[in-house]
Amino acid sequence: MNNEHTAIRTTYFSIIGNTSLALIKGLAGFFGNSYALIADAIESTTDIFSSLLVLFGLKYAKRPADENHPYGHGKIEPLITFLVVAFLVTSATVIAYESIQNIRTPHKIPKPWTLLVLGGIILWKEISFRIVIKKSKETNSSSLKADAWHHRSDAITSVMAFIGISIALLFGKGYETADDWAALLASAFILYNSYLIFRPALGEIMDEHLYDDLLEEIREESIKVKGVVGTEKCFIRKAGMKYHVDLHAIVDAEISVKEGHYIAHQLKDHLRKEIPNLGHVLIHIEPDTCTVETPSADGKN
Repeated sequence: MNNEHTAIRTTYFSIIGNTSLALIKGLAGFFGNSYALIADAIESTTDIFSSLLVLFGLKYAKRPADENHPYGHGKIEPLITFLVVAFLVTSATVIAYESIQNIRTPHKIPKPWTLLVLGGIILWKEISFRIVIKKSKETNSSSLKADAWHHRSDAITSVMAFIGISIALLFGKGYETADDWAALLASAFILYNSYLIFRPALGEIMDEHLYDDLLEEIREESIKVKGVVGTEKCFIRKAGMKYHVDLHAIVDAEISVKEGHYIAHQLKDHLRKEIPNLGHVLIHIEPDTCTVETPSADGKN
């Protein structure tokens, strides 16, 4: 199974999980008098839509290169990540607003059984985070990483709700709003995580150099190709799950253009075979200055 199919299957896992949890949280919050759980259900609902966006982005990014998109459609991934971050920020804002409103409104203490529901939710969301983040690393998918952090944000919100409800139950009357304060604190965590997701996606859009390990691997593999003396400039940019590379390879200055052309093709094929995540590889041939004789002023050597 290739990276694209792995990422898409993982997104279906997120959609099914988020839909189930949104229903569980909403019902438990309503019948259990927990506004924190209701806020949690709101976030899970936004998670469903964000996961659908990720699914759309991954399927679109799978499209092969065409005349209008010679480098493929992978750049849609960070754009989808921006939309996912917007959902996160929106859900954090809604949770914060509802929490403030509920703090100002007298209400009953949450039911004790809501803690059992939250305990199960926290465990499931942390497992979901670890599954999806692992797949995002395997596939180099930025939008899948954003989806993983949705699971972690949901887990954080649930932990805050668990703490808030526990305080309310432990101290009784006068502490009914403890779970609302917990939900308000959780919204701040969600906003912080939104920035952590947004920053790498922005770097991807701006073609920032963020791939030192890959650059070193490319240089090491390049000199294994017969005829390549060394490497000079190497530019890497990410588009979806692929890395596009512009590489200057140094060869013997005395060889023919035909030989240099052949070495460039050998180098390109070798790099794409040894580093499967590479997309387009453009090789520019540079002469080894150590093998070039400097002419004298009169044009004679």
